[in-house]
Parts: sequence; structure tokens; C-alpha cells
Amino acid sequence: MKTRCADSIRSELLGHFASFGTKSGLMRMNLHFSVQRLASRWLVLGSKFIKRTVDIVGSLACIAALSPILLVVGLLVRMDGGPMIFAQSRVGKHGRAFKMFKFRSMRVDAEKRLAEVLKDNQHSNGITFKIKNDPRITPVGHYLRRYSLDELPQLFNVLKGDMSLVGPRPPVPREVALYTLADRRRLEVKPGITCIWQVSGRAEIDFPGQVKLDVSYIEHQSLAQDLKILARTPKAVVFGSGAY
Repeated sequence: MKTRCADSIRSELLGHFASFGTKSGLMRMNLHFSVQRLASRWLVLGSKFIKRTVDIVGSLACIAALSPILLVVGLLVRMDGGPMIFAQSRVGKHGRAFKMFKFRSMRVDAEKRLAEVLKDNQHSNGITFKIKNDPRITPVGHYLRRYSLDELPQLFNVLKGDMSLVGPRPPVPREVALYTLADRRRLEVKPGITCIWQVSGRAEIDFPGQVKLDVSYIEHQSLAQDLKILARTPKAVVFGSGAY
């Protein structure tokens, strides 16, 4: 549909410009499309600049405002003797790997014990992994996860430029290895701390549903949409809807 419309407009413009003389009309038509392409590029660059600016200002403001909470949570996590921060390999924009930061909410041997609990995965597709009452989660970690406090260190990932405040959640390499080409559309933009499906049901939404919402977000991405998702995030966090 879009291609036919573009071809129709191009044909009309060609006929219009050609009326002024073949050579002159062709030159004017080429100039018109060059200006259009330049305007489109500037629009894209402007949108990226605005989003990055919002990410930097927003993450700095959150870190400053939440610094007492960051300190208290960090100390609570350290009480069981393990490390405060868990840096996990995740897949970002265009498949680029990066280290995502979280407050550690699981026991130090959680990765080694993953095989033990895979059979209890409540996402039947087998790509994403979510279970209720995961035995690897620490007592403190249970509350951190319920209210998404374990995600707060990702504000530093946003500052680094690996993530955005809003965007599809970054998958682990094991999940991406199982993606179809359609699923990989989620990797077209920077991953985010919060996303559309996190404020619409979180872990209760299965993987195909997550992909559908993420692709819709990417296709209609705008500053207004990001602000709406950010505005809905506190309510989703406070009520812990869909959190495991």
C-alpha cells in the first residue's frame, strides 16, 4: 500500500516537473527528493537526540532522588555475604552484547542451578523463563523483585548508553539464540528499563504477546509514548502487578 502510494506521488511529481521541460523537470524532481531525504534524516536524528537527552537527564535525576534507597538496598543485599551488584550479559540494539547491572536478588549459585528449575518454566514457549517462588531467590530478593528495586542499577546502563529509560527489555543470549527473524525485530532499538508490556501485565504476558507489544512500540515510537509509559511505570511497580 505504502509503495503504491509513493509510486503514485512520484509519477504525479514527474509529470508536473516534466511540463517545464524534460531536463529542467528532472533536475527539479531530483532536488525535491533530495530535500525530502535530508529532512527525513534530520527528523530521525532530532528524535534520537531528544530521546538520548531525556535518558541522560532522567537517569541522573532518578539516581540523585533515589540515592538513599540505592544505599539502603545495597547494604541489605550485602548482608548475606554475596556481591551487591549482579552484572549479567544481555543483548542490546542490533544484537550487541553488554553487561546489565542489577541488585543481586538471587543466591550466588543461581546461574549454576538454572537447569534445576527450567522444568518449572511458566512460559510455555520455552524462550523466556519465569517461575513463581523461584527457590534461588533470597529473602531480600523477593521484595526487590516484587517492587522492581533490583532494576535500579540499570539507571547507570542508561547513562552509559547501553540502555534507554523506555524500550524492549534486554534478553539474555540463551533466549536470542531461539528467536525467529520476526522475534529479532525487538532488537531494532535500545533496550529499556521499562517497556509497554511491563506496564500492561509484566510476567503474566507470554513471549509472543511481549514481541507483539514491543514491535508495536517500535513502529509507533515517540516522545509522547515514552512519557506515557514512564508515567504508568510507578503504578505497575507499587502494585507489583505480574511480578514474580
